[in-house]
Amino acid sequence: MRRSIKKVLIANRGEIALRVIRACREMGMATVAVYSDADRGALHVLHADEGYRLGPAPAGESYLRGDLILEVARRTGADAVHPGYGFLSENAEFAEACAKAGVTFIGPPASAMRMLGSKTRARQAADAAGMPRVPGSVTGLADVAEALRVAAGIGYPVMLKAAAGGGGKGMRAVTRAEDLGAAFTAASSEAERSFGSGEVYLEKLIERPRHIEIQLMADEHGSCVYLGERECSVQRRHQKVIEEAPSAVVSEDLRRRMGEAAARLALSAGYVNAGTVEFLVDDAENFYFLEMNTRLQVEHPVTEMVTGLDLVHLQLLVAMGEPLPLTQEDVRLRGHAIECRIYAEDPENHFFPSPGLITRLIQPSGPGIREDCAVYEGWNVPLDYDPMLSKLVAFAPTREQAIDRMLRALEEYVIGGIKTNIGLFRRILMDEDFRAARIDTGYLERLLAEPAAPVQENVPEDVVALAAALFASSARRETVAPVVSEESRWAVTGRREGLRL
Repeated sequence: MRRSIKKVLIANRGEIALRVIRACREMGMATVAVYSDADRGALHVLHADEGYRLGPAPAGESYLRGDLILEVARRTGADAVHPGYGFLSENAEFAEACAKAGVTFIGPPASAMRMLGSKTRARQAADAAGMPRVPGSVTGLADVAEALRVAAGIGYPVMLKAAAGGGGKGMRAVTRAEDLGAAFTAASSEAERSFGSGEVYLEKLIERPRHIEIQLMADEHGSCVYLGERECSVQRRHQKVIEEAPSAVVSEDLRRRMGEAAARLALSAGYVNAGTVEFLVDDAENFYFLEMNTRLQVEHPVTEMVTGLDLVHLQLLVAMGEPLPLTQEDVRLRGHAIECRIYAEDPENHFFPSPGLITRLIQPSGPGIREDCAVYEGWNVPLDYDPMLSKLVAFAPTREQAIDRMLRALEEYVIGGIKTNIGLFRRILMDEDFRAARIDTGYLERLLAEPAAPVQENVPEDVVALAAALFASSARRETVAPVVSEESRWAVTGRREGLRL
């Protein structure tokens, strides 16, 4: 059924909210931003056509309040809601509430979300579809006693996971029975805070696999295409750090088998819109169903770069009831894309979050560089949310060229006032194992266990001397002579500020 979408409320914050706002504007749709007290001055609020306060900074009082979000939709006349990722993006009750309110939810129907968005029910659906999966429970665990019984049956090590979400939240690896009780409590509590549901399940922990996912897009007319794979094996504590498309080790045959299996699973559940099926893959090209994310992924830009498609545009078209404008035969992969998640955290201090004022910001650019970002110089990074500042993407004809292009972009990137993980990415991208694609889900933890080589700042002495001389000269001129015009004031300020690195 065709439906009109004229105004979209983005029920999210940060770079993904800004990403959706831009796509809506390109398609002629008005936008409504919502924000917490911590985000009153955020870029997504400044860029939207309208902005409305939800409540205090804690997500439970703002971005997780579906009732408040729908009240804003009613007041503003928004006829659609885009949930982004995280928060309410995989909440079937919220999708259902949108439908009852006459607001289009830009995502899958609640029925498909319940079947596949819940990690436990998705495992049941995978079993019904005959898809190989990791051994473990197919329903949420009632208590620690049940967790102990399941773990004893499949053997340690095991992994506890949140049933209602992903992103590394609500996950705990357990190597012995004595630690399972505390891990169960911690995982359930974190899942409740992150997704509004404390349900967790348990599966066998497969050591040193690759984490590879398939991007899907399905419409209401029975069409579902897979848009290639993403390599997401570089992780820290089950949180993706670097993503690539395509994977350096996936053959055309493996891509086809994984893509067709993922599409069958989605179609069996009546799935519509963007979704991602995640797999673990071993060296023999065997793949095992892990879970399905019933939303747009953080790492969707790398797929956009290698396919030439705009996934948010496709989401909006599908939400309007339009058929997909492409078939599987139309999907072609070209080149290689790498994404680095830039975080406000201190890798040298146990990755502690580093909130605070951004006093300096010089962003990379140039050929093949894309940055999805929602921070600015003068922005105060809040402590209340995920500390991701931006997603930096490099695209090039080959993987080796993409790595070198990303290294160049990272050298250009300056964020002052807070700690970031930019230096960590330089270390990873220069590592021989990474450059040779010898990676798995334990790769980064092994790299971090090794002593890091000292970072050499490659700045020639003559450049430093010249910068100092220019700065001193600029300062003297500003002191002894008046500024004669607005143009010269900008020029002097630009030179002076450009040297304050």
